[in-house]
This record gives sequence, structure tokens and C-alpha cells, in this order.
Amino acid sequence: MHGGSRARLAVAHTNPAVINVSAGNMGTASDAREKQQKLTKLLVNVNIQNSLGPVNLVMSPENTVGELIRAAIEIYVKEKRRPLLSRSDPLCYELHYSQFSMESLRKEEKLVNLGCRSFFVCPKPST
Repeated sequence: MHGGSRARLAVAHTNPAVINVSAGNMGTASDAREKQQKLTKLLVNVNIQNSLGPVNLVMSPENTVGELIRAAIEIYVKEKRRPLLSRSDPLCYELHYSQFSMESLRKEEKLVNLGCRSFFVCPKPST
């Protein structure tokens, strides 16, 4: 009892091999969970160039990169964060995976397809 090892019981939510037999369903418990779970909201962190901390947003996975940029800039301006932005027009900014990524993300790309939840916003280069 005190020094002996106990046998561990398989629990449906931790062991996908446990069978879910409720309502005549003979699939595994993980199959049932996959059908029930649908991603409805994403917590996204956006760092804006030269800012001290990220802007945290809760967005739908169906939102686009352009909508994320717009929302992040709006929150940054609304919260009067420092340093102040020279422009508050979201069309003047690009979204990157990080400050070290040279390639900006396409504005029409959906958030659910990006595979990342932390991003970096910087002004578009002048042409």
C-alpha cells in the first residue's frame, strides 16, 4: 500500500484507445471529441514595431490577416500606447511571423491557415 505501485486505470479523456459506446457509437473517445470540438476563437499576440509589449486579441479563425492588422492597430491607438504610431491607417502596415522574417503575409490569408498565434506588425517600406 505505502511502497507498492498502483495499477493506473485508462480514462477516456487521456487514453484515445478507450471505446465510446454511448448511444450505440462504437468509435473511440478521441473520434467523438474531434467531432465535437470546433475552433471558434483564437488568442493572437501581435507585436508592433518599437512597442514595449504585444497587443492581445481574440479573433475568429476565419478572420484574415488584413482584419488582424486593422484590429491590432485600432487597439494600439485606442489604448494610447507608446510610441505613438505615425499613421493609424492599417493599409500602411504589414504582418510578419516575426521581426526577423522578411516575407510579409498575404492580407487575404485566413488566420486558421497560418499555424502561428504570435505575429509582428511593421510599417510597409517606402517606395
